[in-house]
Amino acid sequence: QVQLVESGGGLVQAGGSLRLSCAASGRAFTRYIMGWFRQAPGKEREFVAGISWSAEITTYGDSVKGRFIISRDNANNTVYLQMNTLKPEDTAVYSCAADFGKSRIYTEPRAYEHWGRGTQVTVSS
Repeated sequence: QVQLVESGGGLVQAGGSLRLSCAASGRAFTRYIMGWFRQAPGKEREFVAGISWSAEITTYGDSVKGRFIISRDNANNTVYLQMNTLKPEDTAVYSCAADFGKSRIYTEPRAYEHWGRGTQVTVSS
């Protein structure tokens, strides 16, 4: 139904910023909730941020509240994750995910049907 491709990852110093993009393709993009997850070596996948179709509802993981901002541009089928004040512990592979018809933002990876391959973010100290 939808394909997702992340971009914008890279190597930054602690305290710096990055903006990740998730470009969606396919005929069905409307009414999808979108989420960002991350997975660091040796750790389980962690919820980062989620956003409803209308962008009226956003949800953030406790570890990134006040530092990260999720947004979406439905006209261009793109979801963004603005990451500020980055810390070394933010180092991970960041993936975007989508699911159709949900009435709330879910933090569990199993709630999302479609996934991108991920983009690496490395924060140096």
